[in-house]
Amino acid sequence: MKYDNPVIKGFYPDPSVCKVNDTYYLVCSSMQYFPGVPLFESKDLINWTQIGHCLTRKSQIQLDKVNSSGGVFAPTLRYNGGRFYMTTTNDTTRQNFYVWTDDIYGEWSDPIGVDQGGIDPDLYFEDGKAYFMSNGVDDEGIGGIVQCEIDIETGRKLTPSRCIWQGTGGRYLEAPHLYKIDGRYYLVAAEGGTEFGHMVTYARGDSPSGPFEPYSHNPVLTNRNMGGYEVQAVGHGDLIQDGRGNWWLLHLGFRQMGQWIPYHHLGREVFLTPVTFGEDGWFTAGHHGTTLSSFETDRIPDEVMQQEKKRYTFENMEWDKDWCYLRHPDLGNYSYEQGVLELRGTEITLDQADSPTFIGIRQKDFESVISCDVSLTQGEAGITLYMDENHHYDLAIRQGGSGYEVIERLNVGDIKSIEKAVDLKNSSRASLVIQASPTHYRFLLRADGQEIQLGTAQTKYLSSEVAGGFTGVIIGLYACGKDAAAQFSNLTCEYL
Repeated sequence: MKYDNPVIKGFYPDPSVCKVNDTYYLVCSSMQYFPGVPLFESKDLINWTQIGHCLTRKSQIQLDKVNSSGGVFAPTLRYNGGRFYMTTTNDTTRQNFYVWTDDIYGEWSDPIGVDQGGIDPDLYFEDGKAYFMSNGVDDEGIGGIVQCEIDIETGRKLTPSRCIWQGTGGRYLEAPHLYKIDGRYYLVAAEGGTEFGHMVTYARGDSPSGPFEPYSHNPVLTNRNMGGYEVQAVGHGDLIQDGRGNWWLLHLGFRQMGQWIPYHHLGREVFLTPVTFGEDGWFTAGHHGTTLSSFETDRIPDEVMQQEKKRYTFENMEWDKDWCYLRHPDLGNYSYEQGVLELRGTEITLDQADSPTFIGIRQKDFESVISCDVSLTQGEAGITLYMDENHHYDLAIRQGGSGYEVIERLNVGDIKSIEKAVDLKNSSRASLVIQASPTHYRFLLRADGQEIQLGTAQTKYLSSEVAGGFTGVIIGLYACGKDAAAQFSNLTCEYL
């Protein structure tokens, strides 16, 4: 059969996966968004359904006023002794911790901290021992992949932190994962930075603490030399074996917006690449060490069909799974009943590293039409295409001098410009439409059976290459202003 990449679209970076019986479970980074660490399940590795989040309580993660692309960095998901463990980093507080649950569909524990620095933590279990790894500096001041043994009940270190591998010389050695396969220990990592030079490298040894011998043909997976190819920046992978004995890498990558346009704004996404072990015990990955936008394979039965949801509405999404907030929201400002979302704004705006009244979904593909009816009582409310507090495009209704108006506002770094305003006179209701293509957004107002174009804006100014950071565009509904109140109805996000 043929499957297409990415297998999870939109801003879902740094995937980590484990398998329990016949089901795969996967987590991703969430940065400044809440709830934290989206959690997915699958039966076939290509169709994934979000089943919740790992961090759903304020007590589990400190996100107050964290900068964009701060907060929750790369998680690792593991299963041991009937219990799931998710370990991650709050990069803002520089704290590594883990949470656990005995019910993958239920709540997770409060965090258990580990006194080892770095980011991208990993857990490995063997013979009643728990090994904790991260990239960072060990107790002797040596940098690289650092490991210690911990008491899994308390997080207390049982051994000093020691550097066990320093990679192959690429910058930003990170994302360590350890596995025991056919009696050998494999240490998989990422190097090159999570941009166009990203890559997966690995080494193997005879004990969980090394020494490790690097694969002679590293990197085992990278698209760094594939100029003009849509899929770029592949790396940060986690190995998994399927029920038929085949091995795979689930890893991040991004899709650039055009063949020769090296920008991406959908965020880092989840890709699936086949892995093959040779008789010598070393493995190769992908198509000659690269990841493709689609793979033909006999590893997945022909009767498995890759499904893709194309239309998103209030009615067919779940509030506790599909939607996200900026940092810790005041839930008293949000209510939903009978197809109508009501938002109450505050004086916190989208331009602040705080928690404005905002609720959003990831933009999952380049071409789409987003529409929503907005009714305003006071203040300002509308749709935002949000990359961070300094980079977002807003299509909104607000109170003007003589009534209400619809505005198109572009926020790019220090430049904030209202490109056009359309007077609604005495009406306080507007039907807002955004048409997305790979390179542009087009902003429209539907009124009196007509579509009034307010303007266009280039998508590249919401890309990571312009804005920086590690997130992707979120399609947000928001309200702001003291005593602001708005109702949203008939939301549709349809991918073409």
